[in-house]
Amino acid sequence: MSATLQLIFRNTAGRNVTLSVPDALEDLDSEVVGSVMADILSRNIFHTTGGDLQERVRAQLVTREVNTLVEY
Repeated sequence: MSATLQLIFRNTAGRNVTLSVPDALEDLDSEVVGSVMADILSRNIFHTTGGDLQERVRAQLVTREVNTLVEY
């Protein structure tokens, strides 16, 4: 099963922006993730067409499981 960490922020234009981290650990700590998101905001390193990232919205871990039924 693969897991992707999605960090969702709101930009200056009020739109949500998602940063995706593939192959994320499934046992991530919410405090650590929140701290990383705050660090991303304080460093202002990502810019979007809707302006700079302004606030944290949420972080979520998305998992995907693939079961092959038949392969040729």
